[in-house]
Amino acid sequence: MPFLFENYCLDANRRELKRGSELISIGPKVFDLLLFLVQNREQVVTRDDLLKAVWEGRIVSESTLTSHVNAVRKAIGDNGKEQRLIRTVSRRGLRFVGKIFEEELLARASVTDPGTNFGVQHVESIQEPIRTFEVGAPTERREAAPVFAAEAESPPPLPDRPSIAVLPFQNMSGDVEQEYFADGMAEDIITALSRFKAPFVIARNSSFTYKARAVDVKQVGRELGVRYVLEGSVRKAANRVRITGQLVDAATGAHIWADRFDGELGDIFDLQDKVTESVVGAIAPAVEKAEIERAKRKPTANLDAYALYLRGLARLHQFGNRQANDEALRLFNRAIELDPEFATAYGRAAFCYLIARTNGWIPDIANAVAEVKKLTQRAVELGKDDAVALSAGGNALAFVVGDLGVGAGLVDRALALNSNLAEAWNFGGWVKVWLGEPESAIERFARAIRLSPLDPWLMGMRTGTAYAHFFLDRYDEAASWAAMALQCSPDYRPGLRITAASNAMAGRPEQARKAVARLRELSPTLRLSNLKDVLGPYRRAEDVARYEEGLRQAGLPE
Repeated sequence: MPFLFENYCLDANRRELKRGSELISIGPKVFDLLLFLVQNREQVVTRDDLLKAVWEGRIVSESTLTSHVNAVRKAIGDNGKEQRLIRTVSRRGLRFVGKIFEEELLARASVTDPGTNFGVQHVESIQEPIRTFEVGAPTERREAAPVFAAEAESPPPLPDRPSIAVLPFQNMSGDVEQEYFADGMAEDIITALSRFKAPFVIARNSSFTYKARAVDVKQVGRELGVRYVLEGSVRKAANRVRITGQLVDAATGAHIWADRFDGELGDIFDLQDKVTESVVGAIAPAVEKAEIERAKRKPTANLDAYALYLRGLARLHQFGNRQANDEALRLFNRAIELDPEFATAYGRAAFCYLIARTNGWIPDIANAVAEVKKLTQRAVELGKDDAVALSAGGNALAFVVGDLGVGAGLVDRALALNSNLAEAWNFGGWVKVWLGEPESAIERFARAIRLSPLDPWLMGMRTGTAYAHFFLDRYDEAASWAAMALQCSPDYRPGLRITAASNAMAGRPEQARKAVARLRELSPTLRLSNLKDVLGPYRRAEDVARYEEGLRQAGLPE
């Protein structure tokens, strides 16, 4: 019997969730969790109830449970703050509190068609009366709350050390072309802060989700799980630059530090150093002098090369866009031409080839391999202590060239240099998947997500987690993580591939074939015979064989 609430229809027989006539794609565990909550809406459902009913008594981590609850809320347009449909009962559990209309509407349907199973046409025919109960269109929410913790609505708990998020700096120049300059200022401060071992620093990709938004610092602190928030602005006029910054205690809203820095454009890196040192001095006075000095090392002394690099970085973050990726590579190469010793630009350029291969955009693999070898070699030679250059180059070397051993070593070195670098933990997770160490991969992806919970590359972290569960024979878990990845980016091809394989191996051929159908629309030439062109350097042949079998069962042609 289907359950109808607001403008949603949850059909247990068809295992479908619809909003109006739109089919909402959710993972099998997410569906099971929602169905169990709805079926038991007259009572509070405890953590043990969910583990027993949805996970068949198997113990799962708090983060896994939390991510599934958040996925359920997102699928039905709810969130942990409003709790319009799923309410957290502190210290007890969850309860579905939405009004169910199945009795009245099923009665109406049976008059129209006695004995009906309330098929799709009946659901659609009564959507208009239901729609009147909708308060507003569901909106995407960002949340990662441990739903069964004492403060159940709270996002990630505060780390046991000083924690900070650097928000995008405001461009006060009145020139939209200078937007990248303001972004680069905040990004470089994040990079400098993250090199210190004392503070826990949220990654750029998460803090930048607040760009161009009026934000409440307390809310930012809750959503990202940090104690401090740094806000700032940049005004660039002619050859002069003014940077302002203020450090705020996110719990109380109190200002801890504020200052203004003026200087010539040619002194921009010195100004960044002053901002960084002031912030570190305010929140982590025990930072060693040696680390401060090491953090001062500049990526490049050439401001034109630096500007090109920042523009390339902006394009690189437009993942899944072939034209943007090509433009990013062009900009990084131009930056290298202006400063042949710009290590980070070499690493980023190499990473562009990885993005291209992941999406099947490389017509000449041999040329790409040669370029990545050359770029990575230079990144390593010039950036021995540059975590970004080492991790991006190492990941590209492993994936595109297939040199897993050296690539893994470079990523590990990057993590030793900067344990706050979310993308290095993400790359490290993929390396562990390829090495055949899925449990370690899951831990690394979890670390990446904690450091950057709102990351635009979250689909890659979730997809990697799905692959790791797949190779541990946890096909339901893999399908759930893959579904969450596709919620971030529905056409992410590695996500579609693992969605197809995991659902096929879990005995859900319909979902598997839907994923393959979309995959073939995006990559018409993809076959099992040329799958190796988009696969990573898997060390264990049995992993590749299992993956191929899953895609074969899902309908990918030989």
